[in-house]
Amino acid sequence: MPCRTINLRAKSDRRFIRSAYRSNRFVLAELTAPHMHTDANAPQRKRPPVNLAFVLDRSGSMAGQKIALAKQAVEQSIARLQADDRFAVVVYDDQIDVVIRSTLASSEAKRDALALLSRIEARNATNLGEGWLRGAEQVAQDLMPEGINRVLLLTDGLANKGITSRDELARHASELRTRGVQTTTFGVGTDFDEVLLTAMSNAGGGNFYYIADGRQIVDYITSEVGEALDVVARDVTLNVVTPRGVTVESLSPFPFSSSVPGRTAVSIGSLVAEQVVQVVLRLNFPLGELGRDTGAVLSVGEDASASLSWTYADDDLNDAQERDAEVDRAVASLFAGRARQEATALNRAGDYRAAQAALASVARRIGSYAGRDKEMRALIAQLEQDSMVLTAPMAELSRKEMYFRQYASMKSRDLEGRAQRRKP
Repeated sequence: MPCRTINLRAKSDRRFIRSAYRSNRFVLAELTAPHMHTDANAPQRKRPPVNLAFVLDRSGSMAGQKIALAKQAVEQSIARLQADDRFAVVVYDDQIDVVIRSTLASSEAKRDALALLSRIEARNATNLGEGWLRGAEQVAQDLMPEGINRVLLLTDGLANKGITSRDELARHASELRTRGVQTTTFGVGTDFDEVLLTAMSNAGGGNFYYIADGRQIVDYITSEVGEALDVVARDVTLNVVTPRGVTVESLSPFPFSSSVPGRTAVSIGSLVAEQVVQVVLRLNFPLGELGRDTGAVLSVGEDASASLSWTYADDDLNDAQERDAEVDRAVASLFAGRARQEATALNRAGDYRAAQAALASVARRIGSYAGRDKEMRALIAQLEQDSMVLTAPMAELSRKEMYFRQYASMKSRDLEGRAQRRKP
């Protein structure tokens, strides 16, 4: 699926860079996906097929309403699929069962699925890794090169059997993404590991959702399936080309790599119709001659590109230059989000002083360039308010809510984890 109709704009926080030592400059890149119809005179667009595996935790803690609602969510999601789509259902506790092997979504297959889903009951411990990998196997064996291939993993507990390492599971997610299989995760309640599920979804090119109340399971899963059905651009990559010696990193939580000097690729993943995604990059420049220009070219696909330039200047000119408020706000929000996520982990560990210090440090940093900007001053005030909450143990529900809000913000998603779209 080509991504030539994605709109790309980019801007830097400042225009000048220092000649006597390495300067950091921040770049805000904004990608906007096209409408569902790219041409008003063209026939209605046929969406790409989807190939989904629903992987459900059936450990003992899922008993009752949660497992019932998870099954209902799968039923409603399957009902939306067309005959050329595929689906599979895997359930896990300490054992893994492929309830429904990957199959085309025919009317007969949907009817059979309802009967099989009704037999799922909650049981024992949580072999999350093996259950998820079995679901990925179902997707991979019938991979749709032009479709959306995704595993949807739902859990309310910790990975306490089989593979339990966050790093190892995230590595597997990254490898699966390279093979074309994405991973989206859903955490229910207060007993799951949000850092693990975030790492898996970020590495796996999917999304992470926090479901505070089991009654929301149906809404969140069907919403994610709805997004899969609304994809207009797959495997979107933001490419950044710079002169040798300039290093580029994505501060936003999107995987990036620089396999060739001067070329950095940021993996954005799939975009739904009219989705807006912001990516904050940090560029580090080598020393340079006064007055010399340097630059960067950002591109998505073949037709969407943006060029930026900087000029080497002395310290006085660098100190006096104006800043771009929009870029500064995006950078400030990103660093604030990172600090809050770090603070929730420190609060959980009982290190309340360090949790406060994490927020105080980023508040001071933002204050050094915020000036009188109302949005950044409000962000600083909120960080100061949040630091007071961290002086005592937070309820686990509050920690997870704070963590998830920051994840959503940094991934350009709304407070419920849904894609942000262009305003009419």
